[in-house]
Amino acid sequence: MFDTLDADIVVIQETKIQRKDLRDDMVLVPGWDVYFNLPTYKKGYSGVAIYTRSSKCCPIRAEEGITGVLCPPNSSTKFRDLPADQQIGGYPTPGQLSSDIDEAQLDSEGRCVILEFPAFVLIGVYSPATRDETRIEFRQAFIDAMDARVRNLVSLGKEVFLCGDLNIIRNEMDTAGLPEQLKKEAMTLDQFISTPSRRFLNQIVFGGRVIGEPDEGREKPVLWDLCREFHPKRPGMYTCWETRKNARPGNFGSRIDYVLCSSGIKDWFVDANIQEGLLGSDHCPVYATISDSVRRDGVIIPITDIMNPEGMFKNGQRQREWSQKDCLPTSARLIPEFDRRQSIKDMFVKKKTPSNTPKSATPAADSQDISDSPNTSSITVNATTVLQGTASSASSPRQWLSQSTATDPALSQTSPVPKRRAEQPAPYTRPPKKAKAALAKQPSSKTGPGPSQSTLMGFIKAKTPTPTVNPDERHGPINGNNHSPVTAAETALRNEPFTAKGSQPKQAFEAGNVEEWDGNAVEHKTNSTTYGENSTAMEDEGKGKTIFDPIQNKVSWSKLLGKRVVPKCEHGEDCQSLVTKKPGINCGRSFYMCARPLGPSGNKETGTEFRCKTFIWSSDWSGRQ
Repeated sequence: MFDTLDADIVVIQETKIQRKDLRDDMVLVPGWDVYFNLPTYKKGYSGVAIYTRSSKCCPIRAEEGITGVLCPPNSSTKFRDLPADQQIGGYPTPGQLSSDIDEAQLDSEGRCVILEFPAFVLIGVYSPATRDETRIEFRQAFIDAMDARVRNLVSLGKEVFLCGDLNIIRNEMDTAGLPEQLKKEAMTLDQFISTPSRRFLNQIVFGGRVIGEPDEGREKPVLWDLCREFHPKRPGMYTCWETRKNARPGNFGSRIDYVLCSSGIKDWFVDANIQEGLLGSDHCPVYATISDSVRRDGVIIPITDIMNPEGMFKNGQRQREWSQKDCLPTSARLIPEFDRRQSIKDMFVKKKTPSNTPKSATPAADSQDISDSPNTSSITVNATTVLQGTASSASSPRQWLSQSTATDPALSQTSPVPKRRAEQPAPYTRPPKKAKAALAKQPSSKTGPGPSQSTLMGFIKAKTPTPTVNPDERHGPINGNNHSPVTAAETALRNEPFTAKGSQPKQAFEAGNVEEWDGNAVEHKTNSTTYGENSTAMEDEGKGKTIFDPIQNKVSWSKLLGKRVVPKCEHGEDCQSLVTKKPGINCGRSFYMCARPLGPSGNKETGTEFRCKTFIWSSDWSGRQ
């Protein structure tokens, strides 16, 4: 992905993962550092990540959330309560948040990551969408917090770069099919522009259309819409399409993803555009390109000098390499399961340890392969490919050894391990595995199995069938005691040795001695001890009854109904079957329609290459093969 994008900073929204879902190929990306903000209580929901290329840029501060109420890892102090030299600043005040939504709740869904570079503050956001009425208040509260944070940072004299999925259509140029939508909802264009979310966006960007007087505290715009600055009149510049309608091929979508910057860095950018041809999501990437040299305070300097901590670059030349020590507390590389991991490449080139050497007695020299060099925490590209291969195949023992070694705490130290001293106790040696009990058993003195045991022949030979009882012989004491038929049968079978198939038992079960009898215990005479009795019972049982063959019945129904044929659309192609989900009397009904994508007009068309007007309810279609 990173090779395809060819970027130095990548902001991803809607990751839909939790911390337990993080893998090596997400965190230990060779040459990249990453910062996540994941949801705390909803599984597979929202989430934002920012990847930074270590060879070009390195942040000096990082935070999760938009309000500053979250805490850094392993700390109980909120970001907004940290010392001034450790916080990014610009946190919203209670007066700037008009909603009753708690600040912690706003930052509980993993919707914002903020990185500060010496050049500017980067804010990556995934703004909530209005799915239903229950989310309107939360959405507006998040927008207010975002507006306050950006304006506060600008007032502090810091440059801001805001990017991500804002879920806001700025004006009529940024969506397809707007006239039909307004007509359907009986809404005017001014009303459409004046909705709270669009009003916020048009008030914060330069050149935005604001109906009426600006809101209090939002009188002046502070950000520039870079894509519109470079393409002010370009139609169809959409970044999101509805997958359910297959609207992307016909470019029937909306522009809801933005790259915005403050005035002080606007001239740094030489290009901004969308990559509508890059597939893989219902959104397409949006990018902005910064010049290699920029003007700051009247002086032209290389951009790398102000995109890294002081002393890492000077006049565009690297002074020192990036190392694990440059990771900020919120970096995913410092998560315990990923911290100080060994390079996979080193695992493959290391000499094999003798097989008889215990794991805990590994020589110290083997652990010294992990050094404090700048590339210790990164994995080579080839190693990443190998890791992906091992994730899908477990046939190679060497591959599994590589994975287990990567997570071994004994191999994750970055400092050399001192030699073992003589006074230290001998290393613990794992005892040998016990041999299987079945192989270690000595022959028993018993000559046969016990009452509750079975021999091997007992699984091969057929068990003696349970004899049936003649209904005419239902009474009679057995040794003066009362027994049920089941108890008597079990007693007889327990004392009877196993016999081969077709042979007769040595002793017949005398059912006539049973005093009480349950009529449900014996339903027919198929279990008689003689074949003649079995045949007679089968004949008597089948008299006057009809036996239904399920296979024959299935064939009959198939001949009756036949295979349903999918109808053809106006293009002569098979229609697709869908189900109505819109609430109403037709909710749940299935129908057929043209499978081609929706056209640019957003309507079904006749005589074009896009979706035609074919529509058939499944209940009205009776075509069969």
